[in-house]
Amino acid sequence: MTTQITEGVRISVEQVYQQEYSNPSKQHFMFSYRITIENLGHDIVQLISRHWDIFDSLNDTIQVDGEGVVGEQPILEPGETHQYISGCNLKSEIGYMEGYYMMSRLKDGSLFTVEIPRFNLVASYKLN
Repeated sequence: MTTQITEGVRISVEQVYQQEYSNPSKQHFMFSYRITIENLGHDIVQLISRHWDIFDSLNDTIQVDGEGVVGEQPILEPGETHQYISGCNLKSEIGYMEGYYMMSRLKDGSLFTVEIPRFNLVASYKLN
């Protein structure tokens, strides 16, 4: 698990190679990841948008931007946690993802950036 805290928000990431959804002979490698967002601060915060940098060892880095996460813009009270699962496919068995969430403090609408720590995407058989 990879974890990082930025401005009172902890981001934890667990990733898994999805062998059953991958097809190496066609350069299709599927990975899933679970992200846990924890509000360790004193303010109510809302996740507004996301930015990803996705590196595939056979391609250039791809940037992905969008509203919320998996169709949601969760609001987190102090001490609350939001968790979601998503996925990424690569053309190679090695890569990584990193990025950030744009978040808002609901008390005054101020925006702040929360870093998503870099996590590796490696086909499990490459680790043996």
